Amino acid sequence: MESLQRTISDISLELMTKELASNIEGTDKDDEDHHKNNKDLPAITEEEELAKCECCGMAEECTADYISRLRRKYSGKLVCGICAEAVNEEMEKKGVTREEALKEHMSACSRFNKLGRTHPLLYQAEAVKQILKKSSISGMISLLRGHADGRLSAVSAGFSLLFCVVSVVVDVAHGKGGQ
Repeated sequence: MESLQRTISDISLELMTKELASNIEGTDKDDEDHHKNNKDLPAITEEEELAKCECCGMAEECTADYISRLRRKYSGKLVCGICAEAVNEEMEKKGVTREEALKEHMSACSRFNKLGRTHPLLYQAEAVKQILKKSSISGMISLLRGHADGRLSAVSAGFSLLFCVVSVVVDVAHGKGGQ
């Protein structure tokens, strides 16, 4: 039985080798015909230029055609792929037009470029302040409603204290702190 399997294996190998050799010879002939037929096609000569995103400032290489398509799509602004994704996500999330989402995204990028790049810790504190401000309105009301006598729980008191500290740090950093 073992000798029969070995014979089948040898025959299979020989057939596969012959088939592979004939395919390689046929491919060379097909490639020559393909190159002969495509000699009259012009070479691709699109020049890429360095384009800077008007939102975040990132530069990437783009063709002139791609740049013009982006400008048509984003109200004359040159937007990189990352910012374009952020704008599209904003459109879906808030259900606004592309122009409104682009305006909001450019505003966020502008705030980041002014504060986030030069003072990353202050930018994080500002972000925490905004998060706390958004959640404090609904969170504090629901926490206060949970106590019939109007006392603050330890969680809500800590939440309130953290909000105050972050507000003071950000205000002092912006020069708004009281002297």
